[in-house]
Amino acid sequence: GLPPALPTLPLELTILYNFLLFTVGASDSAVKGEAEGIRQGLLRVLEACGNCGQGLSTEELWQKVLQEVTVEELQAPLHRLGALQAAWWLSASHLSSTTVLIRLLSHAEDLGRAHCSEGENELLSLLKAWKLPAEETSLPLVQRTEDLKEILFTTVASLQGLQELDAGNFSTALSLLQESAEGFCTKKVLAQIYTCLGCCAQRMGKPQTALQHLKRALQTDFQCLPALFHAATVYHELGETDVELQALALLYEALVKKPPAAASSGQCFLIQMELLVHTPVLASLLCHHHPSEVKYLLAQRCLQDGRVIDAVEHYLDLLALLQEGLKQQVPLNGSSALHRIPEVFLEVASALEQAGRHQDAITMCEEVIRRTTDLIPRTLQLEEMLEQTECPSPGLSQKKESLCCLAWRAAGFLHQGWAWVKLGKSKEAITQFSRCLGDLLRVRLCGSGIEPTDNLPPEVEVLQKIRLLSLIGRGMQFLELGKDKEALLDFQHGLQISPGDPAAASYVVQALWNLNRKQEAATLWQKFSQSSSVEDGKGRPCPLYLVSCLKQVMFPHRESLARSVQDFL
Repeated sequence: GLPPALPTLPLELTILYNFLLFTVGASDSAVKGEAEGIRQGLLRVLEACGNCGQGLSTEELWQKVLQEVTVEELQAPLHRLGALQAAWWLSASHLSSTTVLIRLLSHAEDLGRAHCSEGENELLSLLKAWKLPAEETSLPLVQRTEDLKEILFTTVASLQGLQELDAGNFSTALSLLQESAEGFCTKKVLAQIYTCLGCCAQRMGKPQTALQHLKRALQTDFQCLPALFHAATVYHELGETDVELQALALLYEALVKKPPAAASSGQCFLIQMELLVHTPVLASLLCHHHPSEVKYLLAQRCLQDGRVIDAVEHYLDLLALLQEGLKQQVPLNGSSALHRIPEVFLEVASALEQAGRHQDAITMCEEVIRRTTDLIPRTLQLEEMLEQTECPSPGLSQKKESLCCLAWRAAGFLHQGWAWVKLGKSKEAITQFSRCLGDLLRVRLCGSGIEPTDNLPPEVEVLQKIRLLSLIGRGMQFLELGKDKEALLDFQHGLQISPGDPAAASYVVQALWNLNRKQEAATLWQKFSQSSSVEDGKGRPCPLYLVSCLKQVMFPHRESLARSVQDFL
């Protein structure tokens, strides 16, 4: 409540500076309310000099103070508060306000040197040109202004680099992040910057450079686990599966033994770290994955690479983790690597089936079927859903969820059918394939103006794929039982659903050939041979839990059938 006086203002502003730093250090974050303390300090400075700043915005207040207050003893305290104000603005990503303030603090005589050439960063140039007044040695400081200025430089380079990375300007982002890595920061922050550099290089299509940055991040701070995760993704892109699996296994072991601790530091002023944490793109790059997610990735990679035994082991470990309640730790959003639980169960069934554990696969599928049965309506009007795609409504998401449940249940029957095939039980297999097809009758996949070639939603494409695989699977069993007419109907139906599908077309030719309709078979074979190269690879990627079924419907006698057709022609 004392009126401001020029002789005591340097001490007052220094106490304010130290107090704000202690407040930030104690709360481990930039407290927005503390910015009002700086404003009150500036108003007292103007009052002591016979001026008034009431009604001015914070930017206008700083401009008035720095242009009108020329007392030499106040320059160092004002520059300290200016650095702190810049830190608060940076924490809110107000780069333009920060640029104006640093330009004022640099003074007019420094602006000429601060003007950057084309392509050079203005704010970083201003920070380099900012000459701090000499500190008053009799006034103790929690943190030197020079150190705070260096932190500002590192923070600006990091923030701008991350903004450029998010915008897709990778070359500019790489340059800015490299500059921030040379600045003033803790080992923990430096490791995070190297991680960002690795991600940037990865997006630029430079995997080896990315690995160098990520390895350097781990050398700087071995607890920077996101760097290990990103290294695994780079090895995946390079096709180095062994090293990728080793990286994921190390990551899982580290997460299980000691989960990453909350950010902490021995420094009083932690504003740099908090500024970076508030950046969404950084939060995404440095996302800590949960053990369940990493274990799931291990299982998936092994299954995709054909390491079935390892995949089964990882999947069963994952199920144990989920049963222990660790699924509560997995974020329920798009950033999680863990898929929907029914899909995980179906992937487990696929792995068990490929490992020869057919009864276990049947049991796993039965669990999916049981849990989804009550979630599927009796009928699903696909036409209405397609009309609502362009104008989303609350009911649209519910219909999509119903389609997902239907796909999971139908896939359960599909896998059970193939499991019975492997057990040599053709009749049981036909029953399960038929139950799968009966489920899919709840929704019309084509007809009524909806053609297979239309751009259908992904949920519907999955249903079509399941329907095709069931028809081919059932037809194959009919062939085994010598029921060529029934087999031909299924194969032809599959070809209607997916025109040009190599497996369906080959089996239609085989069924026609078996029925002694060799001219039709030869004509279809010629037509298929000319168009198969065009049709292959169309459509969206198939869910992992259906990949094994795709392999099982591949036509095994292509060469011998081709010779027979050529001989006939």
